[in-house]
Amino acid sequence: MSIFSLARTGSVLRRARGGASASALERTGRHRGPRDGEWRWALLFLAPTLIGLAVLSAGPIIATLGLSLTSWDMLEPPTFVGIDNYTNLLGDARFLTALRNTFFYTAVSVPLGLILALGLAMAVNQRIRGISWIRTMYFLPLVTSSTAIAIVWLWMYSPTGLFNNLGSVFGMSPQRWIANPTLALPSIIVMSTWQGLPANVIIFLAGLQGIPSEYYDAVSVDGAGRFARFRYVTVPLLTPSIFFTGILALIGAFQVFDQIYVMANPGKPGGATITLVYFIYETGFRNFHMGLASAASWILFLIVAVFTIIYFRTQNRWVHYQ
Repeated sequence: MSIFSLARTGSVLRRARGGASASALERTGRHRGPRDGEWRWALLFLAPTLIGLAVLSAGPIIATLGLSLTSWDMLEPPTFVGIDNYTNLLGDARFLTALRNTFFYTAVSVPLGLILALGLAMAVNQRIRGISWIRTMYFLPLVTSSTAIAIVWLWMYSPTGLFNNLGSVFGMSPQRWIANPTLALPSIIVMSTWQGLPANVIIFLAGLQGIPSEYYDAVSVDGAGRFARFRYVTVPLLTPSIFFTGILALIGAFQVFDQIYVMANPGKPGGATITLVYFIYETGFRNFHMGLASAASWILFLIVAVFTIIYFRTQNRWVHYQ
């Protein structure tokens, strides 16, 4: 019997079995598979989490939308004011400063953090003696409190701190890193970038170790050098990891708060370090303008949503999945 005859016979048998299976399903009225009914158990186990999200997250989010249309000082009943809170924010100089600072922080910290994390991931993706200890050293900030890190860096930025002492060795005059309106936000960006490196390094390191060595061997046979291997193999195959870390870094940058609160409280000097989340906290929980703070939070939500949608829509142009 030829191969083609075997193929035709197998096709006929499969159709016959398929017809028999369909007839059996029609007689029984339902499909009894190994996964039948598992979705009910999944819902049962997920119910506590789903209920918690609905009550503790979705409920407050919807409530803030209603509060953003009111004037409420947390003492008297809310008063409906329509979209006045939104129009007042667009004319508020402090809000516009917070908006500008947030965009500057995001535009600088996100690409800087991703580039440094990729470089460190490639550096620790080496088989050398003591590499486990080196990786542990880079990952330590990941398990350290943000407040504790901010306090340590605040000391390092002090007039008698580490950076001024190192600068004096090279003849630099002492700088008021956090008190200087020009240097304050860049100084916080440096600290935040260092703090966010470990998480991105872990993701990039996993992506690097998932690239098959056969690709590097193939381009090496064609005479590709180190830079060519990085450009044509490493970067394209690492784009899913870059996409994932990028979206996390983008959302996190728009929500920066604790570093600002600890290192430059209250948004000084001259509002040079105030961000949108700090503005929301200050307006709602210090000045007790909860309606205005809710409106600012929804503006922040819309900004993050727009950037996230754009980011996801453009992934088909540069993200390459194996």
